[in-house]
Amino acid sequence: MKRTLWLPCVFSCAASAMVASASPAQGVRPELIGRGTYQPFKVESDDLGFESKAKREIDLVVRRHEYDPGGSTGWHTHPGPVFITVLTGQVTFYEADDPTCTGKTVSEGEGYVDTGHGHIGRNETGSPATDVTVIIAPVGQPFRGELGAPGAYCGF
Repeated sequence: MKRTLWLPCVFSCAASAMVASASPAQGVRPELIGRGTYQPFKVESDDLGFESKAKREIDLVVRRHEYDPGGSTGWHTHPGPVFITVLTGQVTFYEADDPTCTGKTVSEGEGYVDTGHGHIGRNETGSPATDVTVIIAPVGQPFRGELGAPGAYCGF
């Protein structure tokens, strides 16, 4: 009997450590606008030089984020690419695998494509900002994974 009591503690302690090492959002309020499942497809637009395809069903998740001045999404990953459009203000994105920790500042009306491999979005201004994201994810599965902070190459 004593032998089995340590198992719940191990799992509980491991889960607590994972949460403690995560890099949660601070000063950013996400809102889920919608999530839809798409059948496999292939689309091309020669006029735009654009093509996209999905070999199996995928979900598209649409979210809006409101950033307070100094707000941050926390370091995180996605299972696929994310299309981000800044609606108001400016958001600076840093990629987790960039050894130079060089941010890409995206202003109102501009977009940014995140690979999903790991990044953070930060409002480094004194004014609020908002963006809308379209996340490609497996059907019914999580669309965000947490990374620890600070980032491997950035001090935040």
